[in-house]
Amino acid sequence: MNAVVRPLVLEPVAAADKRIVNGRADINQLAPFKYPWAWQFFLNANRNHWTPLEIGMAQDVADYQQRLTPAERHVFETVLAYLTTADILAMRNIGLAVMEKMSAPELQIYQARQVYEESLHTWTYQHCIETLGLDQGEIYNRYRVVPQLHAKIALANRRLDAALRSDLDLGTREGLHEFALSYLFFAAVFEGCWFYNGFSPIFALQRRGLMRGTAEQFQYILRDEVMHCAFGIRVVRELLHEEQLSLDPRAIAHLWEEADAAEASYAAYLLPEPIAGYSAELHHGQFRFVANRRARQLGLSEPFPGAGNVLPWLDEQVNLRKEKNFFETRVTEYQSGGALEWD
Repeated sequence: MNAVVRPLVLEPVAAADKRIVNGRADINQLAPFKYPWAWQFFLNANRNHWTPLEIGMAQDVADYQQRLTPAERHVFETVLAYLTTADILAMRNIGLAVMEKMSAPELQIYQARQVYEESLHTWTYQHCIETLGLDQGEIYNRYRVVPQLHAKIALANRRLDAALRSDLDLGTREGLHEFALSYLFFAAVFEGCWFYNGFSPIFALQRRGLMRGTAEQFQYILRDEVMHCAFGIRVVRELLHEEQLSLDPRAIAHLWEEADAAEASYAAYLLPEPIAGYSAELHHGQFRFVANRRARQLGLSEPFPGAGNVLPWLDEQVNLRKEKNFFETRVTEYQSGGALEWD
């Protein structure tokens, strides 16, 4: 006579058992939430839904061919060359190195949206490259053959590789520290500073009525990136609190020093000579100003004390609250995105 197999009975999930990493709760059960703010990030992200095909590029083609100086074309192409590679790297970081380590589904769900958004951004850059008829092989390979671009990507790849190590053990203090540093780098430096700063040269052109279609697409992207940065910083702070983990000040100082040196070198290549309203000194100075902002958001000391806001127009330029409704040209069902708040 066959024995009766009784179904396994499990204990209900308690929100208190959830953790950023190393959690004991069921990863497949969304609620009850321990991190309701993560679910709100997901809801907010969906209000900023868009595609690059919604924005006209005809004037950009004319601007690129007839109005940009050689120096301005160099700036424009270099920004695209860096961003095309950087957003793929950001996608791989979240999709491969971060999501599988999260042990609360509300965190993973927003990060799944983030992976999609990084893919969307890559589509946007490709759309710009195709529309303008740029040499795709040259643009996509520039980070490989230009040392100043390669240095930024190589630095990020090193941080990514640290989080992807097969022997990374989040059950140890050393493993947790390594992972926290990698996550902090991508949230606060890579997306929070390098990306935020990376769009500025295009916004400088936009202020002069140039490449406005590209700039508008970058405004949509930047809204996503600001949310990625804010989410990542929140995760890092929660992780450090949950694990009672303190980051090594020397490791943090080294992280900022490397990022600063890479950005200064990139700025010198990007702008060997100034263009109207923008220069290498302004680009590097703004990086330091934004870096201080990100450090404060993390509860850390400023890496560049006294760095001033050398581009006071930037926050208003990318926000456009006073100039127009950012979503005014979009279809009705997407206009709720205008309620998004910036950080």
